[in-house]
Amino acid sequence: MQLSRRTLLASAPALLFAARERLAGVTVGVTDWDLRQTGRLEAVALASSLGFDAVEVSLGRKPVDGKLPMDNAELQAQYIAEAKKHNIALAGTCLDILHVNYLKNDKLGQKWVADGIQVTKALRTRVMLVPFFGKGAITAREEQDYVAGVLKELAPEAEKAGVILGLENTISAEDNARILDRVNSKAVRVYYDVGNSTNNGFDPVKEIRWLGKARICQIHLKDRGYLGEGKIDFPAVMKAIDEIGYSGHLVLETSSPSGSVENDMKRNLAYVRTLIANIRKS
Repeated sequence: MQLSRRTLLASAPALLFAARERLAGVTVGVTDWDLRQTGRLEAVALASSLGFDAVEVSLGRKPVDGKLPMDNAELQAQYIAEAKKHNIALAGTCLDILHVNYLKNDKLGQKWVADGIQVTKALRTRVMLVPFFGKGAITAREEQDYVAGVLKELAPEAEKAGVILGLENTISAEDNARILDRVNSKAVRVYYDVGNSTNNGFDPVKEIRWLGKARICQIHLKDRGYLGEGKIDFPAVMKAIDEIGYSGHLVLETSSPSGSVENDMKRNLAYVRTLIANIRKS
């Protein structure tokens, strides 16, 4: 039986989807702050002992001699050695000092981004989370435009260093894409957080599909309480992540309802691994 050209074209996406390995290259990490080890070397060993593939590390909020706390060659070497020792990756960095010096209106913020790029490169990782929350949120269009201008200036430096600036915020996928379009650099993408989006009235499944693989550099998984027991449909989220062909770290940014970081992290990790296993065998 010969298939018509129309039939072949219609079935092509499904055939490609079936042919590729499901969630290939996807690993599960955790933030050092939710391990209650913000900016501490101990986070590396703890994340590994709990079974994570990677840990996201904070660059620090209190400058030391006018520099980021992690802007220290000896400390950077310790992190690299510790990650190698425990066979775990550094999932990226978080420029948490932007919770103090907001990029939208503080010139120090721009300096910290420039410095953070070099620290992230020195740690031999690729993604630096650039946060916009609280008083630093960029809800107004003029704030978004200003930030886009700042990022456009910083983007060549990030490109040269091989570092991606991942924007994490409370605005829509469309507004984030507008910033990315204005910056026009492969070094500036969205650090997508399913919890932030849900809490601000957006549908993470639709947004992940709309943004696609090219615009998303990394993903935070969180909900109120344990994953899978809140209002976010995580099986649908994982399906969307698979559909766009995402490969990289899924980083848990989850709380500890029971008060035991170890027990609650293991519980959430097991849930995410089950979701991934179900996608891979489907």
